[in-house]
Amino acid sequence: MPDRPLSINSFPRAILHIDGDAFFASCEQARDPRLKGRPVITGKERGIAASMSYEAKARGVTRAMRLSEIKKICPDAVFLPSDYETYSLLSKRFYEIVRRYTSEVEEYSIDECFADITGLRRPLRMNYPKIAVRIKADLDRELGFTFSAGLGPNKTIAKVGSKWKKPSGLTIIPGYHIHQYLAERYTEDIWGIGPQTSAYLKKEKVNTALDFARKPEDWVREKFPKPIQETWRELNGKFVLALETKEKESQASVQKVRTFTPPSKEKEFVFSQLSKNIENACIKLRRYNLAASRGEFFLKKQNFRYAGIEARFSRPTAIPSDIVGVARTHFDEIFEPGTSYRATGVTLFKLSEDKVKQMDLFGEAIRAVELKRLFEGVDRVNGRFGKHSIFLGSSFLANKFSQHLGARGDLPKRKSLLAKGETKRKRLGIPMLMASQSGI
Repeated sequence: MPDRPLSINSFPRAILHIDGDAFFASCEQARDPRLKGRPVITGKERGIAASMSYEAKARGVTRAMRLSEIKKICPDAVFLPSDYETYSLLSKRFYEIVRRYTSEVEEYSIDECFADITGLRRPLRMNYPKIAVRIKADLDRELGFTFSAGLGPNKTIAKVGSKWKKPSGLTIIPGYHIHQYLAERYTEDIWGIGPQTSAYLKKEKVNTALDFARKPEDWVREKFPKPIQETWRELNGKFVLALETKEKESQASVQKVRTFTPPSKEKEFVFSQLSKNIENACIKLRRYNLAASRGEFFLKKQNFRYAGIEARFSRPTAIPSDIVGVARTHFDEIFEPGTSYRATGVTLFKLSEDKVKQMDLFGEAIRAVELKRLFEGVDRVNGRFGKHSIFLGSSFLANKFSQHLGARGDLPKRKSLLAKGETKRKRLGIPMLMASQSGI
């Protein structure tokens, strides 16, 4: 790209998007230096690749590839069970480092965020590109693996920048250079433009992001809904999509899915796994003081096909025993005897504030209040002694046996190496602690 001195007009708003490179696999490499430079794949417990290091990607490994297939093209691959506790803790550290520079941070996902650094040139005594360089350098150094970043006048352009050069890239796109970058990106490469929209644009002979950005506004308004119109405006350098920096206070729906190995044909075992998912979903509902009016229960077969059913509840509820009862009623409609299942799941939706609206003649309202208090007490006990210290009898088999048995049942190192005073359920918030290395 041609050089040109950056001015204040280059960034009427300065938005930084930061994306962790191969985040889960990189967390493992950072924790164990012996894994540096090796093809690392997480997801051993699921039998498929959940994340892979760039060394593995270079060998042709892709996400969701089966481990048996990976071994054929990458026999020296290192397979590890996913350690989401550690990934979450490192994610929090990632956000904390960015917040040293700005409080305006949107935690977009576990491995990426947006940061608004507008107006910080004078307080930090450096221009926007230097601020971006400093943040990236701190992240790379302190977390022990690399991040890719993009700086632009809005979120969409910042996203273009972070994807431009991976891994460990930093791409700065001032307003007057946007068109040069968009000319080299197809519409499907743009954040916010899905495959259906991209396919339609191709029929309209709109192939690149620049083609779309140059379309008249009236044409865009006529053919597309508001979200795509907003993306079009951002591609033209406008700041439209504000950062969502507040902690999420509610949920549109709650979903819990649980994979287990080996697959099972046992009806009660599979139902127990579903029951545990329902309990986990209800824990989240109660956290936000929400109740669900409808739910979908589904089973995943060994051949990766799904069977599911949607049900309406008699009243909005966050009581797991109520929802498990509904699931039990419909379970035979989706469970096929003799079929192997590898996962169960539940989605609860049509959410509303959890409150009893009126009394009734049969005491259901009183029962609902008593059950709500009961499970609030269960939440307090589980909060103190560990999740699922108290659970429903229908979840017994899922809690009695490990989620994954055999080779896939390996525990993440953070769970198998405990510090003094830690238990399997209660651990210090220290992601990098390795008991074998620390001498604890």
